[in-house]
Amino acid sequence: ILSFQVVGGKVKKPGKRGRKPAKIDLKAKLERSRQSARECRARKKLRYQYLEELVSSRERAICALREELEMYKQWCMAMDQGKIPSEIKALLTGEEQGKAQQNSTKLAKAGKTEANSSNP
Repeated sequence: ILSFQVVGGKVKKPGKRGRKPAKIDLKAKLERSRQSARECRARKKLRYQYLEELVSSRERAICALREELEMYKQWCMAMDQGKIPSEIKALLTGEEQGKAQQNSTKLAKAGKTEANSSNP
């Protein structure tokens, strides 16, 4: 015999609605939760490793830039005393040689294009 209740003008059937969780579902849920926690810890560990590597690389870059800045300060102090550091001389002569090489390369290329354009 089925018993029905009338509540607020609606007929209600006895019992709960929806799925009834079984013990197997509870075990599976706990295992999924554990797996999710393991994955979360692994992601967190990777993120911290990445950030530590990023910090160390930035610290190395800062040290290199400080050394470069100190070198430029030394050069400026030397030039204020009327001395030209050998590094600057090398840079200047290197630039002059580089410009001469670029000019000769441009002239050679221009000569080749003129020669190619005259020969149809």
